[in-house]
Amino acid sequence: MQFSTKISFTERAFGTFSIFKSNSFSAMKRLLILVIVACSTVLISCQTKREKLKEEISTVFSKQEGNFAVAFKDLTTGEEVLLNERESFHAASTMKTPVMIEVYKQALEGKFSLTDSLLVKNEFKSIVDGSPYSLTEKDDSEPEIYKKIGQKSSILDLMYGMITASSNLATNILIEQVDAKKVTQTMRDLGARDIQVLRGVEDQKAFDKGLSNSVTAYDLMIIFEKIAKGEAVDKRSSQAMIDILLDQKFNDIIPAKLPKEVKVSHKTGWIKGLHHDSGIVFLPNGKSYVLVLLSKNLQDEEKSIDAMASVSLMIYRFEEVNRK
Repeated sequence: MQFSTKISFTERAFGTFSIFKSNSFSAMKRLLILVIVACSTVLISCQTKREKLKEEISTVFSKQEGNFAVAFKDLTTGEEVLLNERESFHAASTMKTPVMIEVYKQALEGKFSLTDSLLVKNEFKSIVDGSPYSLTEKDDSEPEIYKKIGQKSSILDLMYGMITASSNLATNILIEQVDAKKVTQTMRDLGARDIQVLRGVEDQKAFDKGLSNSVTAYDLMIIFEKIAKGEAVDKRSSQAMIDILLDQKFNDIIPAKLPKEVKVSHKTGWIKGLHHDSGIVFLPNGKSYVLVLLSKNLQDEEKSIDAMASVSLMIYRFEEVNRK
């Protein structure tokens, strides 16, 4: 009888444990469902906000005569807003960022030192037939370098002028040094599949044959993300590139309407009918994001530039709200 009573107690105890276990499992299951619902709600809310922002951006650009592309990426969350991001645009001077990356890459490989000097010259060969062509001061945003023709300048100084003052002459000298084909291959290695750096600036014969440098907003976003994360060449080189890009002299698009305490490390580009800006936006709280704004076929360049600056401000405010 005692044995029977013990078994009965054990059975009762086991039964109680089973009920407890069942209740605990049900509670955990309910909690898990609540967590999933909450996460889904947050995700839907974020998607809704992104879609709303994208619609607002589209509305701004719909009021302008021209074609536009946008690529935005929050470097903390990975959140993106993309518009015509794979559409090809004439690169203008945005191709100078890939050239800078290649210069740092080859310097790290030991092919030359950034302190090495190159002859400042003004004669280059067309990629079409090898015929010579030259640049003119009036078509260059950095005329001072033309005073140095026949002299030598360090690779670092040439690169600084190419980025901050968008010197075409410095660009052509550097492209001749590193090779345009190698620039494009490095872009492929970084994951930018559509950027094409074919030649230097003002090769009219190449332009007439449709042989121009080209970019997409998505690819520029990729390479600026690499720079921001210290993955373009290496961490030290990436930081050096950021520092040069911070000294950009042309600030009429991405930084134009942002608060002064916001820093923008960026490269612009323009020719008749198009204006671009691309770079990294550093917020006072230490966070950052990549923004690329491209345009073409502009009928009113001044109004379109203002519209692009307004879109930059919209994205900054979107980030401000998301951080609260």
